[in-house]
Amino acid sequence: MMAPLVAQGESAAANLPAQTIGPADLLAIAVYGAPEFTRTVRVSAEGRIRLPMLREQIEVQGRMPAEVELRIAAALAQEQILVDPAVTVAIAEYHSRPISVLGAVKAPLTFQALGKTTLLEALTRAQGLSEDAGPEILLTRPAGGGEVTHIPVRQLIDAADPAWNVTLEGGEEVRVPQAGRVFVAGNVKHPGAFRLDGAGDTTVLKAVALAEGLAPFATKDAYIFRPAPGGTVSGGQPTEIPVALSKIMERAAPDVALDANDILFIPDNRVRRNSMSILEKALGFAASTASGVLILGLH
Repeated sequence: MMAPLVAQGESAAANLPAQTIGPADLLAIAVYGAPEFTRTVRVSAEGRIRLPMLREQIEVQGRMPAEVELRIAAALAQEQILVDPAVTVAIAEYHSRPISVLGAVKAPLTFQALGKTTLLEALTRAQGLSEDAGPEILLTRPAGGGEVTHIPVRQLIDAADPAWNVTLEGGEEVRVPQAGRVFVAGNVKHPGAFRLDGAGDTTVLKAVALAEGLAPFATKDAYIFRPAPGGTVSGGQPTEIPVALSKIMERAAPDVALDANDILFIPDNRVRRNSMSILEKALGFAASTASGVLILGLH
C-alpha cells in the first residue's frame, strides 16, 4: 500500500494550533496517492485557494482545516478527478492574525496569534513597557470599527486585575503612548522635564519637589505656561496662568494641577538678589579693610 505523501512544511505545521483560516495563510495540503495535489498553497486576499485541474477556486476563509479537507475532497470527486479522495489540510504558516505592539515598549513588534493570546503575553513578547510608558494602554480591535479601549496600566500590571488582561485573537493593535511631561524652569535647584503619571496627579508642589525645591531668591509667585491646543501647529499662543506659589507652600491656597507639556516657571527676585549682592560686597570690603588695619598695626 502506498503511503500518503506529505506536503513540504506539513511536519512543521503540525505544531501550529488549528484556527480558522484567513488571507495570506499558508496551507499544507496532502492527497493520498496523488502527489500532483500535495503541496503548500497560499490563501489569496479574497480567501480562496486554487489547486491544479480544478476549474473552480475553493473558498477557505473563516473555515477550519477539517472543513477545507471536506471541500477539497468534494471538489475532486465532483469533477471526477479522484474517486473518494483522502485529503489532509494543516496550517504551515499563519499570516492573517497579526498582533502589533507599538509605542513605549522595549521591543516593538508584530507577531501572529497562535491560539488565544492575552494582553500581558503580548507585552511580554515586546519585552515589557519602557520607562517612559504612560499610564494607559490603547487597544484597537479589528471588529470594533476602530473603537479604542483604554486599559489602565496600574490595574493591569500593579493590581494584576484579570479583568483587564483581555484575550487577543489576531488583528489587534496594542499601542502604549509615552507618558506626558511637565517642565520646571527658573529659580529651582534642578530645572528639567518630569514624568506626568496621570491627569491631576502632578501638581505645582509636586513639580517643585521633583526639581528638589526652590533656589535662593525665588519669588512668591510663579507662572504656568500652558500650550495652546494643537501646539505650535495651530499657531495659538500659550496661556499664562499666575500661581500664588508662597500661599500654596504655606497651605493658604489650594495646590494647582499641571497638564501634560505645562511649563512651571519660577522667576528670580532680582531686587532681592541685587540687595544681597551689594550686602555681600560690603561685607567683603569691610573684612578686607579690617585685615588691612591689622596688618598695618603689626608694622
